[in-house]
Amino acid sequence: MNNQKKIKKSVVLLGYSCNNKCIFCTFGHKGRDTFEPWLEVKRKIYQEKKNGSTYLELIGGEPTIYPAYIELVRYAKELKYNNIVSATNGRAIAYLDYARKLVEAGITELIFSIHGHEAWLHDKQTQVPGSFKQLIKGIKNLKKIGFKNISTNTTINTVNYKYLKNIGKFILNLGIVNSEFIFIDPNHWSKRENVKKMVPRISEAAFYMQDLLKLVKGKKEYSWRVRYVPLCFFTDFIEYISELRERTYFKSRHIAPDFINIDVESSRPIFGRAKGDQCKKCVINKWCEGLWNKYIETYGTSELKRINEIPQGLERYNKLKAS
Repeated sequence: MNNQKKIKKSVVLLGYSCNNKCIFCTFGHKGRDTFEPWLEVKRKIYQEKKNGSTYLELIGGEPTIYPAYIELVRYAKELKYNNIVSATNGRAIAYLDYARKLVEAGITELIFSIHGHEAWLHDKQTQVPGSFKQLIKGIKNLKKIGFKNISTNTTINTVNYKYLKNIGKFILNLGIVNSEFIFIDPNHWSKRENVKKMVPRISEAAFYMQDLLKLVKGKKEYSWRVRYVPLCFFTDFIEYISELRERTYFKSRHIAPDFINIDVESSRPIFGRAKGDQCKKCVINKWCEGLWNKYIETYGTSELKRINEIPQGLERYNKLKAS
């Protein structure tokens, strides 16, 4: 077990408003025109810093359309957060003046959500024509003004999973080294037919995800991760699993307008995920979070595999608290 001091991370949701209409959105049921009041967000940012947080992530919805977003970034910088980060669809950053103001305010990292390697694939998922073009313009604007800490994330779903290698190559060609590929979260969807429409079977998607990771396997200059996957499909890619790294090096809190989660790493496997009977005797069970509950309600657990030998490198990561 790794006993180093963990980074205290606070993820503050500014509301659920967004200028995209992504077909896989986790928050789509919460209303698209809701912003948390400015003073309330400011209070939360202050309180999190007072509680020892050094890493702040401001998210939405889409954070860049929050009316006082740049002011919040500036305030976080005044409070001396080490990291001030946001995930974004990049459309507002397509405007050079906005990009400059955001960087000057003190943002330390921007994570661009890229769901396709070409406009037709990306825009099909965001349901906004031109969103891909704006995203790429935003990345170019940041590079133009000398901002280098650019990352990406990609939501893996039925529309794009067969194109993952193409998406990976596209990201590499952009010169970006930090990327996360996130297996879609269906837990908050009410209808099972929606799950089947948007969520690929993990046994099918894993092949494409493995092929994707082979692009950077063994190349230490790249930091790629996959998230929300059962470990039995990735025993040769242990160092690329987000949750293992997160559980070992971070202590995260989520503060939203309608909920607070004070221990993200511990609560997710308890309340959001489940496993099959075959997992009970699997030697990596104590590290693995399994699959989303809604996935298992829809597809069952027959795809999961019992592993009999601990993969190389796994034991350096922290186990689950409840396993």
